Amino acid sequence: MSFTRGRHVFAFLGVVTFLTAIGNLGLVSVMPTIGRAVGMPDYLVASVFSLSAMTWAVSSPFWTRHVARAGPNRYIRAGLVGFLLSMAGCGGAVAFGLAGLITPFACFLGFFVLRAVFGFLGSASAIATQSLIAHATAGEQRTRVLTGLAGALSLGTIVGPAVAPFAIVEPFGLTGPMVLFAVLGALALAGTYVFLPRGADAAAPSAARTGSDNSILAVWRGRGSGPALSFGLLLCSAQAINLYTIGFVLLDRVRGGPLAAQDSIGLTMTLGAAMALVAQWGLPRIMRPVPMRMMLIGTALSLVGNLIALFDSSELAASAGFVVACFGYGQARPGFSAAASLGGTDAEQVAIASATSFIAGASIMLPPVVAAAAYEGWAGAPFALAIGLLVLGIGALAAGPIVFRER
Repeated sequence: MSFTRGRHVFAFLGVVTFLTAIGNLGLVSVMPTIGRAVGMPDYLVASVFSLSAMTWAVSSPFWTRHVARAGPNRYIRAGLVGFLLSMAGCGGAVAFGLAGLITPFACFLGFFVLRAVFGFLGSASAIATQSLIAHATAGEQRTRVLTGLAGALSLGTIVGPAVAPFAIVEPFGLTGPMVLFAVLGALALAGTYVFLPRGADAAAPSAARTGSDNSILAVWRGRGSGPALSFGLLLCSAQAINLYTIGFVLLDRVRGGPLAAQDSIGLTMTLGAAMALVAQWGLPRIMRPVPMRMMLIGTALSLVGNLIALFDSSELAASAGFVVACFGYGQARPGFSAAASLGGTDAEQVAIASATSFIAGASIMLPPVVAAAAYEGWAGAPFALAIGLLVLGIGALAAGPIVFRER
C-alpha cells in the first residue's frame, strides 16, 4: 500500500471509528435516563453493556484465523452491519418498553441480544482494522496512526454524549438517538465500498498466514507483548468502571432530578472525551509518542482523577475527577496498543490485534457490573476499584521488561 493511498485509508478508518464511537458513547450517556424511564434497575442498565461485551471478548479469538486468511475488508463491513442492526433494534426495544408493550426485563433482554450482535461482529471489525494498520506501518508511524485512531474514538465520545440529548425529539422521543446512530452506521457502511483498499492491498498480511503458533495466549505469554497486554487489560477495566458508572454517580450527586442530571452527564462525558482527544491528537504534535512514557504518565493522571472523586463527594469533584482521569486514559490506552504491536513480530500482528480486541470487550464485561453493585453499598466503591486496578497495572509493567522495537 503506497503512503498516499494508506493515508486515505487511515483517514477513513478514523471516520468509521469516530461514527461508531458517537453511537456507542451517545447510547451510554442516555441509558441511565432510558433505564429509569422504562423501569430497569441500575445494575441491569450497566449489565446491558457488560454482558454484551462478553460476546465481544469471547468472539475475538474466533476471528483471528478468519481475518488472517480472508483479509480485513469484509470484517470491517461486518462490524458496521452489527452496529446498524444493534442501534435500530435497541430503538425498537425502547419504544416497546416506553409504550408498556413489554416488561422492563424483556426490554433488557432485547438490549442484551442486540448489543451482543454488535459485540460478535464488532470484535471482527476491530481486529481487521488494527491488523490492516500493522501491515501497512512500522515503528513510530504505527504509534502515530494508532494514537490518531484513538483520537478519532475520543472525538466520537465528545460528539456522542453532546448530540444524543438533542436527538431526543418528537416524534422519536428517547428512541431518537438510536435512530440517528443507525443512519450514521449505514453511511459508514456505504463508505467502505469507496475507501477501503482493493486488490493486493486488501489481501491478508502474508506473515499472518504462517504456520506458527500466533494465538492470543501465545502472544500474551511473550516477553515482547505480554506485559503491555496485561497492563492494557487492567487499565481498560479501570476506565470502563469510570465510564459506565459516572452516569449513576451524577444522577445521585446533582440536584434537580434526572433531566438536570442528564445535562451534567453529557457535559462531563464531553469534557472527558475532549481531554482524551488533547492527549491523543495534541501531545503527539508537541513531543515524540513513546509508548512507555504514555503508559506511565497516563496511569498517574488517571490515579489522580479517581482520588479526587473518591475523597470529595460533590458533583464538581465527580466531574473534575472524571475529566482528569480521561486525560490519563487518553495517553495510556494508545500507548499500550502501540507497545504490544511493536513488541511482536510481523507474524504475530493479527493475534496481537485479537488480544487488543479481547481486552476491549473483557474490560467491560465484569468490572462495571461489580462497580455498579458495590456502588449501591458505598458511594466511593467505583473510584476505589479503579485505583486498585491502576496500581496493579503498574505492577504488570514492572513484572517483566517490555521490548519496544522501532521497526
